Amino acid sequence: MSPAVLLSFIIGYFLVLIIISFLTSRKSSDNDTFFVANRNSKWYLVAFGMIGTALSGVTFISVPGKVGAPSGDEFAYFQFVLGNAAGFIIIATVLLPLYYRLKLTSIYSYIEGALGTWSYKTAAAIFLLSRTIGSAFRLYLVVIVLQKFIFDSYGVPFAVTVMICLILIWLYTYKGGLKTIIITDSLQTLFLVSSVFLSIYFICRSLDMNIFQAADAIKNSSYSKIFFFNDLLANKLHFGKQFLGGLFITIAMVGLDQDLMQKNLSCKNIGEAQKNMFSFTGVFVVINIFFLSVGALLYIYAAKNGITVAKTDYLYPTIALNYLGLVPAIVFMLGLTAATFATTDSALTALTTSFCVDFLNFNKRADVNSKKNISARHYVHIGFSFLMFLTIIVFNSINNDAVVSAIFKVASYTYGPLLGLYSFGLLVSSRQVKDKLVPFICLVSPAVCFYLSTNSKTLLGGYTFDNELIIVNGLITFVGLWITSSKKVHIS
Repeated sequence: MSPAVLLSFIIGYFLVLIIISFLTSRKSSDNDTFFVANRNSKWYLVAFGMIGTALSGVTFISVPGKVGAPSGDEFAYFQFVLGNAAGFIIIATVLLPLYYRLKLTSIYSYIEGALGTWSYKTAAAIFLLSRTIGSAFRLYLVVIVLQKFIFDSYGVPFAVTVMICLILIWLYTYKGGLKTIIITDSLQTLFLVSSVFLSIYFICRSLDMNIFQAADAIKNSSYSKIFFFNDLLANKLHFGKQFLGGLFITIAMVGLDQDLMQKNLSCKNIGEAQKNMFSFTGVFVVINIFFLSVGALLYIYAAKNGITVAKTDYLYPTIALNYLGLVPAIVFMLGLTAATFATTDSALTALTTSFCVDFLNFNKRADVNSKKNISARHYVHIGFSFLMFLTIIVFNSINNDAVVSAIFKVASYTYGPLLGLYSFGLLVSSRQVKDKLVPFICLVSPAVCFYLSTNSKTLLGGYTFDNELIIVNGLITFVGLWITSSKKVHIS
């Protein structure tokens, strides 16, 4: 696959996004437009665009790869997806009505009224830390692919590749913000979904199968087992762990995450926001079935053609870019690029919004759309772009997949305290937390969980944690808040 062809495609792709940005922001580029798209987004565009944000480049590569992993994952990931779906329904029926009732721009503003200022700033800081590391990690994994298959051929240093990617994202988001992203994410989701279906078509064609023969081949293969109920203690793939983990991770990392909730808050009203979430849930479940199917077909293709890879994550790009031909290679790169940049552009906008609202108090200013405040937002946007650049460079300098993955995993632990904070605020109205102690509780909880995760076999009789660890994380935070709180005194 010629690097020049792939580079031409990337350039053309970003030109389209920049044109969309110009068209969506030419009439209005103030802070209301950037933060909540003037609360006038069409629910169906939000629902469709959220698919691209929820499915990052990591998902695009890793989910198909894990189907044939040595750990015997097969279609076990679908158990996690079912938990995700249950979590989305809870978000639509419990959290969204709360956010709309309070007319929030940043969802962390709720914590200030429920628990206090220190709790509020802690929740916002958790999001800023977690989303910066998480988004940088996702972009880093995809930049490695771009570097290997395109920029190494031109002698471009890794740091320059990262900078180019972030500058391009900044160019099409800095004016229109969320209003632009609602449109660009919908376009990128179209590319992502199309690439999945087209990948299935091209693999089937290479295997001389029609779609029905391919479905039979997947069903009869050694990759199609979905439900795992054996060995609750030691098996990470057990249905209970996967489903509950998917449920609570979704509530914490979607419902309590400014990034994805910001799009929902741009809808006209709660009814449209809920329609968005319910339709998004259905599409999300279906598209993950196809991702898993791509994985099974890739392993069937690899076995037939004697293809081996060092890591499961390399399987999809290796076959798509080296074996299937020009058009399938472009289709793969299209899907990968769309998945990654739909996640990163959305994250940068959410990070900018959260910092401006939660730390610069834009929501408490009467002149939120003044030139001074718009200029301040631009500087914050540039600052987070540079911070993400530095984070990716650090990941690359470590040059150790295990260490980088551990950093990402630790960042994902921080969503557990958010689960505890919101649960306490929603469920315990009769007690007042000691606000200044909340940051320490939110530091202790993930630290305890990390210790439990690494020593659970010894401490818990062979039990192995997986995604359900977030439940323990939230529970530790909740208990810590309860122990340090006191009964509210009502003055009559």
